[in-house]
Amino acid sequence: MTTTQPLTPRTADAWGQLLLDCHSAGLPRGTYHEICERDDGYISAYDAVGFFTGPDTWPELDRWAFDRFRGRVLDVGVGAGRFAVPFQDRGGEVVGLDVSADALEVCRSRGITETFLGTVDDLPEDARFDTFLLLGRNLGLLESRARGPRLLSALARLARPGARIVGTGMDPYLLDGAQHAEYLAANRRRGRMSGQMRLRLRHRLLVTDWFDYLFTSLPELESLTADTGWRVTETERHGPDYGVVLTLA
Repeated sequence: MTTTQPLTPRTADAWGQLLLDCHSAGLPRGTYHEICERDDGYISAYDAVGFFTGPDTWPELDRWAFDRFRGRVLDVGVGAGRFAVPFQDRGGEVVGLDVSADALEVCRSRGITETFLGTVDDLPEDARFDTFLLLGRNLGLLESRARGPRLLSALARLARPGARIVGTGMDPYLLDGAQHAEYLAANRRRGRMSGQMRLRLRHRLLVTDWFDYLFTSLPELESLTADTGWRVTETERHGPDYGVVLTLA
């Protein structure tokens, strides 16, 4: 009897293609979903239309964060431009930064005039900003105990005097369910931070590479800022989600 190997998804920019497909189709609800897979097999799904919503439909925490943008803004992990588009529409100056070329194509089609393909480390040395955005739980881009301070220090090098980081994250210790508690415990046994999630995103036959995404408690976040020049100056909690403003000391 002959056997065949199971087909596997193709590794590519599944995230950017999802945004591009959703936008090109006219943002139909319930059709396109961000499928997030954790390395223990846990799967979650989120309607991709949510990445395009405007301030009138945002949760209170996002509106709290939006009120704290100042000056020239760098939106780190801009995605579909959920925060960048309304800020620019109100006369603000914003640069959308992302490693996804497809996501930036969506941003440009939505009117964002300045985009940059790459990471914070790829920006020109003379680039300077007043506000850095790590929104949509993008404090997770701190990744790990080792990577987090390096990213914060890189942002400090790009900062104008008095600059701030406006970010949102999630406290992993407030997640419901035994499957989350066991995952956090397994991370600690491996020497990782409790909320250091190993994830990949899927869209149809595409899948991203695995990446680390960090959820922290507020005390853990404050510990990551040590010796980076940043300090937490404002916080806002809504259940397990929270918003912060970090100010450059």
